[in-house]
Amino acid sequence: MAGARAAAAASAGSTASSGNPPPQEPGLGELLEEFSRTQYRAKDSGGTGGSKVERIEKRCLELFGRDYCFSVIPNVNGDICGHYPRHIVFLEYESSEKERDTFQSTVQVSKLQDLIHRSKMARCRGRFVCPVILFKGKHICRSATLAGWGELYGRSGYNYFFSGGTDDTWADVDDVTEEDCALRSGDTHLFDKVRGYDIRLLRYLSVKYICDLMVENKKVKFGMNVTSSEKVDKAQRYADFTLLSIPYPGCEFFKEYKDRDYMAEGLIFNWKQDYVDAPLNIPDFLTRSLNIDWSQYQSWDLVQQTQNYLKLLLSIVNSDDDRGLLVHCISGWDRTPLFISLLRLSLWADGLIHTSLKPAEILYLTVAYDWFLFGHMLVDRLSKGEEIFFFCFNFLKHITSEEFCLKTQRRKSLPTRDAGFTLEDICMLRRRDRGSTTSLGSDFSLVLENSPGAVGSFTYEAVELGPAGAPTQAAWRKSHSSSPQSMLWSRPQPSEDRLPSHHGLAEAKSSSSSSSNHSDFFRMGSSPLEVPKPRLTALSDRETRLQEVRSAFLAAYSSTVGLRAVAPSPSGAIGGLLEQFARGVGLRGTSTSAL
Repeated sequence: MAGARAAAAASAGSTASSGNPPPQEPGLGELLEEFSRTQYRAKDSGGTGGSKVERIEKRCLELFGRDYCFSVIPNVNGDICGHYPRHIVFLEYESSEKERDTFQSTVQVSKLQDLIHRSKMARCRGRFVCPVILFKGKHICRSATLAGWGELYGRSGYNYFFSGGTDDTWADVDDVTEEDCALRSGDTHLFDKVRGYDIRLLRYLSVKYICDLMVENKKVKFGMNVTSSEKVDKAQRYADFTLLSIPYPGCEFFKEYKDRDYMAEGLIFNWKQDYVDAPLNIPDFLTRSLNIDWSQYQSWDLVQQTQNYLKLLLSIVNSDDDRGLLVHCISGWDRTPLFISLLRLSLWADGLIHTSLKPAEILYLTVAYDWFLFGHMLVDRLSKGEEIFFFCFNFLKHITSEEFCLKTQRRKSLPTRDAGFTLEDICMLRRRDRGSTTSLGSDFSLVLENSPGAVGSFTYEAVELGPAGAPTQAAWRKSHSSSPQSMLWSRPQPSEDRLPSHHGLAEAKSSSSSSSNHSDFFRMGSSPLEVPKPRLTALSDRETRLQEVRSAFLAAYSSTVGLRAVAPSPSGAIGGLLEQFARGVGLRGTSTSAL
């Protein structure tokens, strides 16, 4: 296996060095085009674009089937959840003989399906606890947060009136257990019922750890709690679970990431905002082996925060405990797929899951299943510049080191790399291609010059020195985290017709120029969509695989979606205020669900 990977890595390196684009999954372009056109909804998949969606769904089942025996929970018309896949995959065990004997699920799919139907009202938008990754016999699950009283009672009344006066969520079944009887004979309050079934579902999937990414204890809009969370459940129903509060910025924060020309280094969330009231809270026994000073989490930039949270999640799933993990944010379709996707890709890069999938195939699977089919609203996020989806795959360059590797036998450390500039490290974007730098939410983030990364790491920041329209110069500030001093280099920016030619971007430029829909695509040779060039130093298997995934993503993204600027509001600040109000009260149908 190692020899095959080495041969594949050598082949990829020779291909890249010869100027050829990275290998592509045949349907990846179609997937990204459909993804950037509309939000997936299970009940609408038979209409316009239905055949494309069916191909995407079928391809996901094929890729899961390469390595796993699985069952499908039908959600054909969105009967269970309108923005979950029509074919929800439940992984039972790895199809290899060795893994089948070692780890095999004891879950009965019929029982699981019954619990899902009963518990779905417990969580925001009906986005119930759903297992999506199987690792060492443990289920890694995703969901939304707990529903608040407004949504819970509203949906309960809706179901009652539109089901002829009955609600089959609570209908009797033949196999009534003692636990059922105890639940029904106790408090009949709706919260007890739905959260009781939610807890039963979690226990049935052997989930012990619940990681909550919300920066709020409860989501509040116009003075009313619209969602809740396990950590503030007044009845302490979830006290038997290990609850982790790991607050992570919502998708709106990634507008700041875009406006900084997709530079996450030095970008720090403003934790002093009024609505941020969820502190970081992790049990001590989960942090002892990580060597991370968690008390400093509010000073971490976006890179370090994402890295440390991923390390925490990896350590949980790799523990000797045989219990599973649930990850959720508010709606479960922005921050949740970010970490689910990073978990899937990190475990795959170590050869621990999806072992037969190639880089282009695992990329297709995680984009299609973890993001598209679970309802991420890419169209809406792109229109507002909240590019958390792009951040996820561009971030892969930050998790290639051995400190993220879960293999028990660590490889020898790699030679120290030359700290010189590469096109991958330098990102210069023209002023007219940037998002708006003036925003009503300008206090949303703090930008630091020095990234609080590991000692010895370098960060690069593009700084524009000349006025718009004139021949500009760019200065690259190279800061070393172990010293407060900074060094500054500058050189004239080459004109567009004298930019170095790179095959990947040249191909993307040709593709994007043929479509008016992507007229704002960045054509700079050093844009964030620059496909990484091979380095002279030898790479580990993990780094090679993640680099191939990232390269394939950048190439496909540049030729389909591209990086686009957000059009400024025509009516200025007042218009922006009105837009925020409209989104808050739900007058904007596709913009009401952020996070």
